[in-house]
Formats: sequence, C-alpha cells, structure tokens
Amino acid sequence: MQERLQKLLAGAGHGSRRGIEEWIRAGRITINGRIAALGDRASLDDTICLDGKPLVLDTAESTEVLLYHKPMGEVTTRSDPENRPTVFQRLPSPRSGRWIVVGRLDVNTSGLLLFTNDGALAHRLMHPSSEIEREYRVRLRGTPSEPVLERLRSGVQLEDGPAAFDRIERESTEGSHSWFRVTLHEGRNREVRRLFEHQGFEVSKLSRIRYGNVDLPSDLRAGGFVSLGPPIVAELARLAAALPRTAKVQ
Repeated sequence: MQERLQKLLAGAGHGSRRGIEEWIRAGRITINGRIAALGDRASLDDTICLDGKPLVLDTAESTEVLLYHKPMGEVTTRSDPENRPTVFQRLPSPRSGRWIVVGRLDVNTSGLLLFTNDGALAHRLMHPSSEIEREYRVRLRGTPSEPVLERLRSGVQLEDGPAAFDRIERESTEGSHSWFRVTLHEGRNREVRRLFEHQGFEVSKLSRIRYGNVDLPSDLRAGGFVSLGPPIVAELARLAAALPRTAKVQ
C-alpha cells in the first residue's frame, strides 16, 4: 500500500513530517533512483534514499525501544532555550532513524522514559485509546486521610476535565511526609501533581516506575539506559494495539 512519502518516512522513525518535507524540497531524497517531489507516494517495496543512503522502512525488523532513567533537572525536549540538559543528550544513536520519546516527564519528575525509532508505535503507546497504565512513586507533604484518597479514586474535576487514579497504595510515612504508589492510564500534563494539589497536598518528589509492562530496573542509575529485548517490545506493541487503524499518526 502506498502512502505519502513524508508520512511513510515519519512512521519509520526517520524524522518529523515537516523536516522530511524540507529534505524533499532540497532534493535530498530519491525513490527508486529518481529525485522525489512533494506529493509523491511510496510503499515498503520502494528503495528510498537520503543523500544516497538507503533508509530502512520495515519497522518490524528495525524497531528499537530504549528505557531511560530520567534524572530530575532534565527536560523532555531535543533542545531548550534555557540551555538546561535534555533527555536526548545521553542516548546512543539508534540503528536507524531517530529516537522519539514516548510521552513526557516534567523537569522536576524522574524515572522511566521510553524511546523508540518507530513513529507509529510511539503514537499508539501515547494514544488515549490504548489506556496503557503508568505507575508512579509519590512523596507528599502531609498525609491524606482515607476520605481524601477515596475522592481521588472516584474522581475530581480538573481544569481540563474529570480525572482519577486507578489505584492508590499507601507505602509509608516519614515525619511530615508520606509515600504512595499511584496508577493511572492516561498521560495528561502534570496529572499526578494536579490531582493531589486539587486536594490541598503538595508533591515533593515524583518518579515514574512503570509504563505498561515495562518496569524501571531497581539497579539502573539515574542517567542510565538499557535496550529492551524483542519479547518485551512485542508485548508493549500488543498493549498498544487498541488504537484503531484509522487514527492519525502525527
């Protein structure tokens, strides 16, 4: 099946659609030996080259997923106007394409981040229809009562709509702080912090420890990374398969 060239290459993890369109305008991409033009369509059976080098299109064979232990203080962008360190600076190069981050963690949140060179997989993993669980360890200032926890389980109204934790597990209390494990299945901006703030509690430390079937290894130091093996990647892709095939890949 043929599709627009920039969509095909973006889905294989070779860049953003806008960036690929710039390559096409600059005459850097060829399809079966001829210079590509905007509006061209191609398929996995075509030979597509960038600056004369063939690009891998079969994501089933080329898909990579990297697990990264994000430290606090890094931003989840490729560059930062404030010159803060970014999560991309420590990563190795993928075998093909480029790394795409699966979701985001804010600068003050640490823990598990996934990267893949498969644009379609990244989109499915983040799409709301997939409802993939995210688990966090949270340290709060103060100790919520059981009625407060029950409200957070049943749902509260945030500025961007109703929200709730799927699970809340009390871990321990340390002086004026308390530790919890919380689970939810969507990736709205700062949702964990905003849920607790809605009930008057400040999050003093937050770390993501699980994304779907992938756990943060206890022995992986902050700033470290590990490549996930094919069985784990296949299971992760299965979890993301709830996304309808008609959904758009950006």
